[in-house]
Amino acid sequence: MQMQARVSLLLACSFAVLTPLVSFDAIAAEHQGPWQRHTIDDSSKGADGVRLADANGDGLMDIVTGWEEAGVVRLYLNPGPEKSKEKWPAVTVGQAKNVEDAVMVDLDNDGAMDVVSSCEGKTKTMYVHWGPKDQAKLLDEDAWVTEPIPATVGQQMWMYCLPMDVDRKHGKDLVLGSKGEGATIGWLASPKNPRDLASWSYHKIRDAGWIMSIESPGHVHGVIVSDRKGPNRGVYEMPSKNGRWGFIEFESGKSEYMFACLGSEKYSRAVATRDGVIKLFEITVPCRSWQTTTHEVPNPFGIKHGKAVLFGKIDTDEHSDVVVSFNTQGQKDKPGVAWIKVLPDKEPKDWPAYDISGTEGKKFDRVELVDLDGDGDLDVLTCEEADNLGVIWYENPYGKAEKK
Repeated sequence: MQMQARVSLLLACSFAVLTPLVSFDAIAAEHQGPWQRHTIDDSSKGADGVRLADANGDGLMDIVTGWEEAGVVRLYLNPGPEKSKEKWPAVTVGQAKNVEDAVMVDLDNDGAMDVVSSCEGKTKTMYVHWGPKDQAKLLDEDAWVTEPIPATVGQQMWMYCLPMDVDRKHGKDLVLGSKGEGATIGWLASPKNPRDLASWSYHKIRDAGWIMSIESPGHVHGVIVSDRKGPNRGVYEMPSKNGRWGFIEFESGKSEYMFACLGSEKYSRAVATRDGVIKLFEITVPCRSWQTTTHEVPNPFGIKHGKAVLFGKIDTDEHSDVVVSFNTQGQKDKPGVAWIKVLPDKEPKDWPAYDISGTEGKKFDRVELVDLDGDGDLDVLTCEEADNLGVIWYENPYGKAEKK
């Protein structure tokens, strides 16, 4: 009896230890292939970025996207979980040739969401698409009014915009980045009357080569920046106080840096690169010196050109994972979106990777993680501009698997 009890106890302990691994492996095996893709809009050409905000006050995240080749900016209203897998209600808020980025913000403080678009190419202009105060007209194209910001017209190839109250004076200002000859990162100061676009003034912070992303660090006032090319290329943070900017460098001059993001747990910042790796920055000495250690994660499946990276809980454990998008032009039969499982007891280079998108599409952009179908897990929202998949999202299978 004693021997039988010991065997039973040993088997019980072994099962308890192995259960989480068996559970994850079983789910992973069931969902090794591409996740199911849902199309929000594929009606135009060159979808270039997804930015989120609640445009109509219903508590759901809506989307704005610039369609670069088509020269239009479109807003998508989240229809809720039950209709999330259908095409979303949409409106073209304005025309904007060579549009590279679009973001929602209530720029004139009237309670209605507006859209600001950044245009490169020969256009070299920032536009404001003023939204209607009447929510019933939000999807009425004629209710939107598009105007250029004079201080930006013909000045630089504008690539990215982050609304932010820089000087604490008149509401939201606009932090901007550009590329090419004369590129800078700087900010547009809002005047007392934001509707008076001629009174907005541009203030250069520093020279740039090709600004890819400008993100909020969340816990402090300032921005995180990734600069792709030129002598100042790198990933850095700029804390801000009333229009005066500091500078904290994470890494410079070693890669072609793409979209950067806030990290999670041990790794406070991350950036995708076109050099075959994702870079994670661990702050080892914070505050004044801000010493960091860089960890490299190989791009999954031998993909060279990374595009965007984002942390979020993908499977059923308690750790945030890494989602990354790619530009796979020139590399056939490679997935354009994947996720990497964070294993805290292993080095980042040894973390396993899994396919999300399959091989359809080859030029993906920013990613956002949002529970769009209401099943309790984070789905992957992105867009693809080369094969015109458009604005799309991939349905995370792990929440469903956990509920079985």
